[in-house]
Amino acid sequence: MMQRFLNDIKKYFRYAVYSAKAELKAEVAGSYLNWVWWILEPICLMLIYTFIFGVVFDAREEYFTAFIYVGLTVWTFFNQNMKNSVKIVKKNKSVVSKVYLPKFILVESKMFVNGFKMAISFAIVVFLMIVYRVPLTWNVLYVVPIFLCLVLVTFGMMCIVCHFGVFVEDLSNVITIALRLVFYMTGIMFSIDRRIGPKHPVLAEILGKCNPMAFVITSLRNCLLYGETPAVRYLLIWMGIGIVLSLIGVRLIYKNENSYVKVI
Repeated sequence: MMQRFLNDIKKYFRYAVYSAKAELKAEVAGSYLNWVWWILEPICLMLIYTFIFGVVFDAREEYFTAFIYVGLTVWTFFNQNMKNSVKIVKKNKSVVSKVYLPKFILVESKMFVNGFKMAISFAIVVFLMIVYRVPLTWNVLYVVPIFLCLVLVTFGMMCIVCHFGVFVEDLSNVITIALRLVFYMTGIMFSIDRRIGPKHPVLAEILGKCNPMAFVITSLRNCLLYGETPAVRYLLIWMGIGIVLSLIGVRLIYKNENSYVKVI
């Protein structure tokens, strides 16, 4: 299976890139500001959340604007990918019903789209770090394995959801509710260790280590903004879990993809 997967990734990579480019162009077609929206939208969200939590709720995390934007950027990538994966096969019925295409290529293409937007958002994070004069340390290099962990976990979960989304019509509603719950458990707008840790240390440990998005966001904040080393042990564990999830998801797709067309 692994050899087949690698061959398919290589064979259909250009299609995934082309499809992602076409979707990005379609998003801004007819818009007066065109691609500028990809910059304006994250900046506007950053300003809104910074005002609400920084002014109204008086949050005091250091480098707060960059702090909140790191969390918002990672969460948006994961959230959009998960929501889109539920009905991704049905939305591409015109393609999958006419030619053979490994269905995880659709997942890969969607990740390219949201990954491009995340890259723009992280360019803004870098700008904020320059404005704040955040001191850099060698721990910033941990950004690479942390992002790899994020991609592996997201890809694996998307493939699994993509498979079951073909057969379970109500799965999109379940995923939406589950993502809303996870949003509040991830510490997008606050530090789990500082807000929950003092009174509920066990709960903070569970939320921070057992929730992959909370772990990724906290680790990125620590290595980028505070010069701290992330929990390498848990990073390796979540990378391993991401690989397992990806293998399960790809196997499910390979085993059942011939029946997808009949269902949709």
